[in-house]
Amino acid sequence: MEGLMLAQVLRDLGSLLPARHLGWAFPDETTSALLLGGPDGAVLGNLVLSYRPPQPALFISRERLRGDPKNGFQRYLAARVRGELLRVEQLKLDRVVALHFAGEAGFIDQPPARLLFEVTGRNANLLVLDEGEGFTGRIALAAREITGSRNRFRTVRSGGTYTPPPPYEKFDPRIMTEREAASLAALPVVNWRDRVDGLGPLLSAELARRANMTLGQAPGDQWPAVLAALRSLVADPSVSEGALQGGAREAARAEKAASLRKLLREPLDKRLTLLKNQLGDVTRAEQGVELAAQDRLEADLLMAYAHDVPAGTPQVTLPAFDDSRDVPISLEPQLTALQNAEKRYTRARRREEVYERLAEREESLRAEFQAAQERLGRLDHADLGELEALAAELESEKPEKSAYGARFTTPTGFEALVGRNNKENATLTHRVGKSLDWWFHAQGYPGSHVLVRTGGKELDLPDILYAAQLAAAHSKARGSSNVPVDYTRIKFVWRPKGAPAGQVHYTDQKTVFVDGSLPD
Repeated sequence: MEGLMLAQVLRDLGSLLPARHLGWAFPDETTSALLLGGPDGAVLGNLVLSYRPPQPALFISRERLRGDPKNGFQRYLAARVRGELLRVEQLKLDRVVALHFAGEAGFIDQPPARLLFEVTGRNANLLVLDEGEGFTGRIALAAREITGSRNRFRTVRSGGTYTPPPPYEKFDPRIMTEREAASLAALPVVNWRDRVDGLGPLLSAELARRANMTLGQAPGDQWPAVLAALRSLVADPSVSEGALQGGAREAARAEKAASLRKLLREPLDKRLTLLKNQLGDVTRAEQGVELAAQDRLEADLLMAYAHDVPAGTPQVTLPAFDDSRDVPISLEPQLTALQNAEKRYTRARRREEVYERLAEREESLRAEFQAAQERLGRLDHADLGELEALAAELESEKPEKSAYGARFTTPTGFEALVGRNNKENATLTHRVGKSLDWWFHAQGYPGSHVLVRTGGKELDLPDILYAAQLAAAHSKARGSSNVPVDYTRIKFVWRPKGAPAGQVHYTDQKTVFVDGSLPD
């Protein structure tokens, strides 16, 4: 149900209040019906609250409804929500309704209570609140408990404090002025519901029909026709059959698009953050090249003036080769001048190698970053077809994964599994792998265990080199050349007693040397 439809039901109900409470009936486990009576003893009908997602409803029925409580919530409702129904209220024109009950004196007095109905599609809920005003208060019991694992933005738990949906600013169609309507003239009719309270897909379709326009048409100078149609919709929010069918289709598509948009945003945000961090690594590597140049200069000076550097000194000042200035150099006192120079050469070489490796990827990283930004920018305005195409595109880009590590296929068709953390390394090596399967690991470097499942068969050289490259690329030696990788049968790999997950010893290994990059 949409906001204006709810407002109409509450107007009809308000004319009957206060009404006597003649008892609850429960036709099914998500429907509660309150039989109402007038002051003269006449039966007014059933107020039906159907809170089954995704299509909850609130309406008055003259049909005779029966049924005992089907669950604990309904038993609580029948026992505790008693007395006259005094009044009802709606949160703006949102799909949130509060029903106020007077309570009842008896053998066990029942205090006044509020019944709060969230008629909100997939998040539909019915809650019993303590007596109070407005739309906040302590939740005595909820039909559906909403925990942080289900919704990280809003929880609904018995005993907690109820928080209504987030506030919003929209035009109220019941008091909407011509000036406000004119401000929406450039907006397609289908988008008026983003600015006008109480409208949803069904009523938007009916609004377009009554204004004699299409949903995608912006009214322009014809905005008075849309305003007149909107005012008629406030008075009578019924929907014609044609608009009902079109609105239902649009509602289904809009709900699917909203769900897909939310699903796609998280991986795109994560991808953008990752690429931003990787480009930051490139920037830091560029700064490292400048430091490497300083290291080399200091190392060259130490080599040239080694005989002038006193042993055990923590700092020395040496003249630059062009005699333009003096260069202060910090030293490790326990090392000789030549050893200090060698450490600087090694550090400079490492920084330069890191930069060269990252510089090769900079162009592709920037292209990926721009593409991710464009995708994220399109997300808010994409229709369902575009969203589905984007979802398929992102799915095709995902690396194939298994429950136990990342999965690859060797040149001759064997499955190769790569552990993504210590727990997966241990699982692959000690639980998944059979005794005659092959195990690979970069020699002397922390990294992934690679398991090649052959069923006891021997490995050809292309398969050995492929799996070895996987092991090197998924280790601390990634990007290096001539990385030693050990391989052996699983039966020769064991975990030492008391060792942490992923730590192993092995024997009967052979070693190959490969580049630390992913194989083609």
